[in-house]
Amino acid sequence: MLHGKVGIENMNWQAQSQFWHGKKVFLTGHTGFKGGWLTTWLSSMGAKVTGYSLAPNTSPNLYEVAKIATQCEHSCIGDIRNLDGLRDAMHASNPDLVIHMAAQPLVRYSYANPVETYATNVMGTVNLLESIRSCSNVRSVVIVTTDKCYENREWVWGYRENEPMGGYDPYSNSKGCAELVVSAYRQSFFPEKEYSKHKVAIASARAGNVIGGGDWSVDRLIPDAIAAFEANKPLLIRNPSAIRPWQHVLEPLSGYLTLAQALYERGIQFNGAWNFGPNDIDARSVKEVVELLIGRWGTPASWQQDGSLTPHEAHFLKLDCTKARQQLGWSARWSLEKSIEEIVRWHKELSSKRDMKVFMCEQIDLFNQS
Repeated sequence: MLHGKVGIENMNWQAQSQFWHGKKVFLTGHTGFKGGWLTTWLSSMGAKVTGYSLAPNTSPNLYEVAKIATQCEHSCIGDIRNLDGLRDAMHASNPDLVIHMAAQPLVRYSYANPVETYATNVMGTVNLLESIRSCSNVRSVVIVTTDKCYENREWVWGYRENEPMGGYDPYSNSKGCAELVVSAYRQSFFPEKEYSKHKVAIASARAGNVIGGGDWSVDRLIPDAIAAFEANKPLLIRNPSAIRPWQHVLEPLSGYLTLAQALYERGIQFNGAWNFGPNDIDARSVKEVVELLIGRWGTPASWQQDGSLTPHEAHFLKLDCTKARQQLGWSARWSLEKSIEEIVRWHKELSSKRDMKVFMCEQIDLFNQS
């Protein structure tokens, strides 16, 4: 079923800011890379954000660099595996909208810590949905998973939202499981036929490989590259020919915001799963991304292939985002080249001691005007 477009192509950003102004948002994962960017964006529009997440696990980290805590009404350091703590925090904030981003997000870490990965990504999602069941004010819920939730057949076509869930490694599989949890809870406790009673609309969002300034996570290409370049060392690449759907962090976040608003305003017709990925031309190899980054970096930088044994990782992965384009009016804005340019600019500004909260708002404004 097709819906009328409600998204960013038919809505100016002043109008979207008006929607979010004063809205109470419960955001898990606000201490992370994507969560920090989303907190900044929501705060800049006047939303009242309650963040719930573990403490940052890297130093430096975006949470401290961009003073994310100061942009929240409440910044709660807690574990989504703790149902009571999560439920208490959500009830205290009494949110209008919930965006769930807290996760164990790393493939290689999941091989070493599978139990933690499943407990966080699967039971954490159960705990969030269970908390929503007893929080009567919630109207819109977006659960963020990943493009890796699909059963990867290494084919050249983009995966659509109705493709089977799968996942070779514990991380990817745990996100496929989280998708099944969302579907089961929606059908069991928030059925569409009883929407007039519960008034909760729930969707899941699947994004590609997200890049941007302020990511210091281990085992991610851009953070590893910048760390190597700043140390005047060659970057070690595991799989230079692997193809991924690269996109700037603001791309999927714009999708989450558009989807959350559509759920709030128009309800269950936007239930279900949604892909948010780049244009097909930006599904590129790791080697291409690194060479673009080297070209923009401005000082000597190089890479070489890592010859050590590594766990299995998918070689080819691409998303079909036709549904989001047609029904939400959402589409990718920045090319990979523009994304790399803005990432380098972010880190150069950080090196010059810029106020990064201010600079991030400037980048968000630039993105909105694209």
